[in-house]
Amino acid sequence: MVEPPPHSEHASIAPDEPEAADAPWLEEPERREAAVPQALHAQRLDKAVVLMAGEFSRTHLQGLIEQGHVRVDGVVAGAASRKVLAGQIVAVELVPTAESRAFRPENIALDVVFEDEHLMVVNKAAGMVVHPAAGNWSGTLLNALLAHHKGAASLPRAGIVHRLDKDTSGLMVVGKTLPALTALVRAIAAREVHRRYLAIVHGEVRPAAFSIDAPIGRDPKSRIRMAVVGSGKPARTDVEVLACADGFSALRCTLHTGRTHQIRVHLVSRGHPLVADAVYGGKPALGMTRQALHAAQLGFVHPARAAGSAAELAFEAALPDDLAQAWGHVTGNAS
Repeated sequence: MVEPPPHSEHASIAPDEPEAADAPWLEEPERREAAVPQALHAQRLDKAVVLMAGEFSRTHLQGLIEQGHVRVDGVVAGAASRKVLAGQIVAVELVPTAESRAFRPENIALDVVFEDEHLMVVNKAAGMVVHPAAGNWSGTLLNALLAHHKGAASLPRAGIVHRLDKDTSGLMVVGKTLPALTALVRAIAAREVHRRYLAIVHGEVRPAAFSIDAPIGRDPKSRIRMAVVGSGKPARTDVEVLACADGFSALRCTLHTGRTHQIRVHLVSRGHPLVADAVYGGKPALGMTRQALHAAQLGFVHPARAAGSAAELAFEAALPDDLAQAWGHVTGNAS
């Protein structure tokens, strides 16, 4: 729920009606109306609007003015810089930001591997974005979770505790209650959640087993890429070569940390980009048109179960069809 504006010395311009929105995806925007106080006489309109709706950024409110969502004495204002006079009535239609409109439930099918009242494990399809962001304001895992169970709306990020890249398929754990979410976040930070991936890369990787322990940070040459950089955060990936054929290698990768694009960055730093990973120089091959990476295994201790074998959960997800065919070409079998 959006917090009401903080107390201000210009309290007379507070909205006439209390905030009514209980969820950010409500279709009907909130409307606020107030008289311009003497303290804002002959000041810019956007200053008055900011005072009325201080929980929104000034840039967003200026956009509302320019889009015709603000009226002065019943007339569309048109310009954020126009001057207002004491006593004039300013009416604001608080159309939500694009970000807040994204946080709405959508009836999207999920491949649920496990679920109880505390958490769920899903097998995310390649092509699904985990969290809304610029260019992907709908159709995300978060949108699906908001529709899947009511409790998701009251949780940070709808219960999402870790992410997979859009074109990476495989297993993710999601909290359904705040205690479970908190425990899972702490378990990931403590490296107590075990994650293994299957990947196909260009080139024949050697040796047969090794670890890449190299810090990862934003690529100084590209905002959309990560890179191994001295100023980055510590990151470690264990790599096991399962098969090599025709200039490709099938790998099992175990994460010890969960940095953005970690496996992709670590492998390309060794000269072995993932097949079809365009961001990091991997060319389409073996029928793959998206990066050849799948979160195949996930293990953790259930946050609400007593210690013991029943608390230890382990899951596996089979390769999706596109990656299974490519995997079979390199290894001679389907997984």
